[in-house]
This record gives sequence, structure tokens and C-alpha cells, in this order.
Amino acid sequence: MRMHRKSHLDERLSACGDILTVADLTDKNMKHAAAEREELDFLKLFGNANPVRLEIGCGKGKFVCELAARHPQINFVAVEKISNVLIEAVERAKAENLKNVHFINSAAEVLPRYIKEGTVDKIYLNFSNPLPKLGYAKQRLTHPRFLNMYRTLLKDGGEIVQKTDDGDFYRFSLESFTECGYEILEKCEDLASLADTENIVTEHEKRFSDMGKNIYRIIAKS
Repeated sequence: MRMHRKSHLDERLSACGDILTVADLTDKNMKHAAAEREELDFLKLFGNANPVRLEIGCGKGKFVCELAARHPQINFVAVEKISNVLIEAVERAKAENLKNVHFINSAAEVLPRYIKEGTVDKIYLNFSNPLPKLGYAKQRLTHPRFLNMYRTLLKDGGEIVQKTDDGDFYRFSLESFTECGYEILEKCEDLASLADTENIVTEHEKRFSDMGKNIYRIIAKS
């Protein structure tokens, strides 16, 4: 079912231009598009040299906005390719007057166009689409082609934190991290059992937990 386009979407996105970068995807070849460079200057963007963390697939922004509010000394870049969803995240950040969040309306494949190599401390992958059909494996955000790209964005020793409700995707991701030479710092098959007070429950996480599903988490170091 196609999502209903939000009213005045273009105008609303434009009104948030101070904290939003909209990717130019006129070139539908993602490899070509990523090869172009429009790298964001984080020092200029945030007005400070604080550490930068990246969330890929931020949805409506609950996670990144709560994280940014908790940690004003850290800068966050949140990425979402569906503008109809992203607008809620961007407007939430503006309403909460969060100065340490910037958004990119982009597919993950194009991130090297906007993010300089070696500038990100940590990457969050929260409930990415598991794409269970075998033919879609290369599109999973923990496929080696993505993990190798993330490594170029991460600083030495940077981390990736992945959460999912899908056991098969969790196991696929573990294999991919290992294949790509990441060090597994944590593998958890029931996040609720950890009673982690630092964990921020996303919209998807709450829904899946309420359904009685286990939440899996991997923390991997590059």
C-alpha cells in the first residue's frame, strides 16, 4: 500500500533547510551518485568540533531526538530516504530546538557523497528492513558492501550498533561483521533481559516488544 503524501511536503522540507540536506538523486545509478562529492563540513554545520554519530534509517526521529537531548556534547547526523517519513523527524528536532542534529534525505548508498572519510565515531542501524528474500541480500544494510563503506566513514576503532527483531537478519549480520573483519563487542538475543537504562526504545522496538518478540543487538568495532 502506497503511503499518502503528506500535505505541503515540499514546503515543509524547505522550511527545515537549516538542519536538512536533501540528496540530489537525479542520477539513479547509486554508484555514480556516491562518487560525486558534496561533503558536509561538520565544524561549520554544528559550530563545534564535538564527536559525530550517524543513524541510518532514522524514521520519525524518536531515537535520534532523544539521544541528542541526552547528549548535547555529541553531534548527530540522521539519515532517512523516505521524505514523507523524515519530515516528522526534522520537524520534531526543530520543535525541540535541538542544535546538535542534522538530517540527510538520502539512501544509504549515497552517504560517501556527503560524509567525509574518518569523521564518524559511531553508526546506529535501528530495525533496518531485513529483506528476507535471498535475492535482496545485497540490499541489506549489514551486507558486506555496506559494512565496507561504513568503515570508510568511521574513525579508527569506531563502532556500529545494530538492533533488529529478526533472528535471521541478526545471524546474517553477525556473519557479515565477522566476514568484514569487525570485532564483535556484544551479541545479545534478548535486549530486554539486559535492563540497559541507556537503551532508547524506538517506535519499531516498542511495537515488536509489545508483540512479544525478542530484540537482538550487535555492537561491532571497526
